[in-house]
Amino acid sequence: MSDLLWPGDSRAGELCTDAAVLAALVRVEAAWLAALHAHGLAGSADDLTGLAGPADLPALARAAEGGGNPVIPLLALLRERLAARDPAAAKSLHTGLTSQDVLDTGLVLVLREAADRLRDDLAAQIATLSALADRHRATPMAGRTLTQHAVPITFGLKAAGWLRGVLDARDTLDQAAALPVQIGGAAGSLAAPTALAGSARRARDLVAAAAAGLGLPAAEPWHTARAPLTRFADALVTATDAWGRIANDVLAGSRPEIGELAEAPAEGRGGSSAMPNKHNPVLAVLIRRAALAGPPLAASLHLAAANAVDERPDGSWHVEWATLRTLARRTVVAGSQTAELLAGLRVDAGRMAATLAAARPGIDAEQRKLGADGPYRGATDEIIDATLTRAGEKP
Repeated sequence: MSDLLWPGDSRAGELCTDAAVLAALVRVEAAWLAALHAHGLAGSADDLTGLAGPADLPALARAAEGGGNPVIPLLALLRERLAARDPAAAKSLHTGLTSQDVLDTGLVLVLREAADRLRDDLAAQIATLSALADRHRATPMAGRTLTQHAVPITFGLKAAGWLRGVLDARDTLDQAAALPVQIGGAAGSLAAPTALAGSARRARDLVAAAAAGLGLPAAEPWHTARAPLTRFADALVTATDAWGRIANDVLAGSRPEIGELAEAPAEGRGGSSAMPNKHNPVLAVLIRRAALAGPPLAASLHLAAANAVDERPDGSWHVEWATLRTLARRTVVAGSQTAELLAGLRVDAGRMAATLAAARPGIDAEQRKLGADGPYRGATDEIIDATLTRAGEKP
């Protein structure tokens, strides 16, 4: 998958692409068929390998319009092809499910893969920021509030602040990424699975078996209670919020008249089509872009959840799919870009010291007012140490 108008999209690879979603939908159908067979409710099981793939996507995408979702044409395709190799399995395929079960759970599977990628990049960011905070705990610089000089701080303190945002993102993602299976049948009552299994308890066992086959937690149907998805979207935006704050500081610090921070140079990056003298902080620009674009996407998911009606919403369910894909891919891209930005970040301690010296005596006004002696660093070391301890990176 590629997106010409979202530079860097290729960093997300195959995450949440049509091919990934198709594979996830097939996995859900196979897991349910295996659960039916294990409980004596299907004459045969089949993992559905090789029955549908990327070559089928154009036709499936066209046919999805007919029923409003891609599961319906996919089932027709799977049944036709499965009947040729396992008629018993073809007869039982999808029995007891509804399209929303398959699509919701398929989305959960691809979002879980996105979460795994994000955890890796968050871990890299935490390690880099921890090292920056510790290395520069005594590197003096001018603190700024409302764009103006405030009091002296250290760059280590600033890096520790960045780190706390990333730690908040990690913790929020860990809580939200435990996305459960969503199987409820036609109207969320498990009516068909209960009729098939002979009891509500056995129907719930079927759901648990399918969930286990997919490596997902079992849960009650959440077909019209969309908190699992809005919670996940909020976790993604918590991450882009943290990265946007870092990018903003880098963008400000890399202005030529400030010159305290700089992105690492890279071949083919940062140039201008008209001005060969420029070295634009492109990674920070693209990270900030993601931070600005993420909240409206999450808001769309909350709006959809608030507009859920009856036992399957008419439109608000449908708006979730592409919105989740876009938000997840863009967040993964920004996570990769932020990890790279931080790994190569150049800190000009000399420029920071010069800026601080030029800001005196005004920047020391509060210290003089309080009659405080010493370097006026407050609890900087304690704050940095507490943040490093939370990160698990205390030296």
